[in-house]
This record gives sequence, C-alpha cells and structure tokens, in this order.
Amino acid sequence: MFFPLSKVIFFALTPSNFLIIAGLAGVLLLAATRWRRTGAGLAGFGLGGLLVGGLSPLPYLVLAPLEERFPAFVDDGTPLAGIVVLGGGIDSGLSEARRQIVTNDAGERPIYLADLARRYPNLRLVFSGGSGSLSQGLSEAELVGRMSEVIGVPRTRLILEHRSRNTRENALLTADLVKPKPGERWLLVTSAWHMPRSVGCFRKAGFSVVAHPVDYRTRGFADALRFSSFASDGLLQLDLAVKEWIGLLAYRLAGYTAEGFPAPADASSSEPAPGPAASR
Repeated sequence: MFFPLSKVIFFALTPSNFLIIAGLAGVLLLAATRWRRTGAGLAGFGLGGLLVGGLSPLPYLVLAPLEERFPAFVDDGTPLAGIVVLGGGIDSGLSEARRQIVTNDAGERPIYLADLARRYPNLRLVFSGGSGSLSQGLSEAELVGRMSEVIGVPRTRLILEHRSRNTRENALLTADLVKPKPGERWLLVTSAWHMPRSVGCFRKAGFSVVAHPVDYRTRGFADALRFSSFASDGLLQLDLAVKEWIGLLAYRLAGYTAEGFPAPADASSSEPAPGPAASR
C-alpha cells in the first residue's frame, strides 16, 4: 500500500498542485455569499503562493540543504568494489515508444553511468531502476540493458536490478543482488537532492556506500538571492524539494531509514563497514 499511497499523497501535497487546487477552490467559494471571504483568502493564497514559489528564491533555499548534505566525490585512491547508479533519469514511456533512450531532467544519472564505466573498467557496475509508474510498464533497467551500447557501456558489464519502484526497494533489492562484503567500498550515484534519503535507505539495508552526487539544481547557498526568470522553473524546483523533504519524513516514520536527515559518516564521506542487513 505504501507505493500507491505515496503517489496520491505526493500529488496532493506537491506545492504547485496544492496551490492551484486552493486557488480554484477559492474562486468557487467566491460565488457563495456566505463563503466569499474564505474564497477570497484561498484565491489570494493560491495565486500568491504560485508567484512566490515560481519567481522568488524560495525553491533554491529549500533545495540547497539537500544538495549540500553530501560533498562531491573525490577519488582519493582508496580501492572500490563497485558502483551503483539509481534510475530516475530516463523517461521509460517515451523511450519505449520512440525506441531510443529519452532522458528527463535527471539525465545526469545515466550519463555518469557511462562515464564511471569508462573510468573504472574493472569494477562491478549496477543499474537499479524498475518502473515508478502505477501502471508498471517497461523498467528503466530493462531499457538500459537493451540500449546499453548507445551510452557506450557493454551489456556484459551491467548488473541490472529491474524490480524496484522506490528508493527503499533500490537499496534492498540491490543489496540482495550483489551481496556486498564487509569492508567493501561502493559508490552510490544519484541526484544530489536525492542523496540523503538514498544513503539512509542503503545504510538501513546494511549496504555501506560512498556518495557520488550528480544532477545539481542549485549552486548551493549562493542561490539564496536567485530569482527565476520563469515561474515554471521555480515551481519545478520547489515541487522537487518539497517532495524530497516529505519523502525523508515519511521514510523515517515508516522505519525505512534510521536517521531523519542522513549525513556523511565523517568529513571524507567514507562509510564504516556494513553490519548485518536490516530486517526486511
């Protein structure tokens, strides 16, 4: 139930959807004499929220703490055992329809899959991505497997995890698939704003990882005074950030992570040896 319920909740609480619904409700209430004041308030709240969320620095202020939580990966020469790249950067529906890889605004994830495969030719390489749609369909991992040559990664190098539908399942199913040994050092590649929740899920699964964040949307806290030229841009970032903060809270309450806001294990962002996998 968690997966379909999360889709419904996120739809209702996504700022742009919520503000539009509030504004429309306000307009409808304006027609009712008894509720005219309430209607005016809701309409003003909806319109004002869309303006602030779309054009002000608010989206970047909400997004920056997520992206700044884990530093960029720097290879210090410590041996690596493998690389896990999370799905979310490929539009499965369009890719299947057009028979080519169509990336979305998180397209850096498959780009770095190809880059890291080239830079580390001897490491185990995992792509974890099922279908995030309620209607299922072709998984991202299956698409990457079929079209691996397009991104320059031989199919024989890829370990594909294609059943996961969310971040928790990414972690659990990947851990089951590769069975990391104590002391092994694995890179985890996902969007910078998604990294805290992802690391928390992998830790809970007993799979210690080193963060390799990609797909940045801000320049960090330097964007505290950044205004958007288009309201659609700001609302896109605000929706993304709020959804991720809600996800962090929901995962902590559900016991999918052990920390409210996971952080690097130490200043170098290396992780301790994994312990026994958490109960599933």
